[in-house]
Amino acid sequence: MALFGPLAAIRAQLADPGRFEAALACVEEAARPGTPGHRRLAALAAGATEKVELAGGAFALFQAYVTKPRDAGRWETHRAHIDVQTVVEGEELLEVADRARLALHEDLTPGQDVVFYHPFAAGSVLRLSGGATAVFFPVDAHMGALAVQAPSLVRKVVVKVPVA
Repeated sequence: MALFGPLAAIRAQLADPGRFEAALACVEEAARPGTPGHRRLAALAAGATEKVELAGGAFALFQAYVTKPRDAGRWETHRAHIDVQTVVEGEELLEVADRARLALHEDLTPGQDVVFYHPFAAGSVLRLSGGATAVFFPVDAHMGALAVQAPSLVRKVVVKVPVA
């Protein structure tokens, strides 16, 4: 099931932390002011995403976006990748649930590694801000970028770590 918390806690909880080393190094750098990763993220305009290739087949998506109301969110999972999501600036809500509890809406695999589900009201709510990280495995349906109270700007790094 999903992991959530400060990056140090995530590192300690991962069963195979070496597999996630490139992902964790990337999000640590993005969260540290003055580094190239932090500057890359800070330079993004709202609505922009920049992809960066990492070691071991992983890649990072540097994102800047405005959070949205819950009813505009979509539940999703990924088959080929594990998501390591870190909010660097701003705050958002994410929901998570076991994918077995959701009804399939649209499967865009293998071309795009995403499966969408019909609305579901019984997910657990996570609140990410200031360096908080969530790790979503293929069994973890998740819906992110949700506004806490009102829409606001979030700067986030999502690293896609290959499952295999």
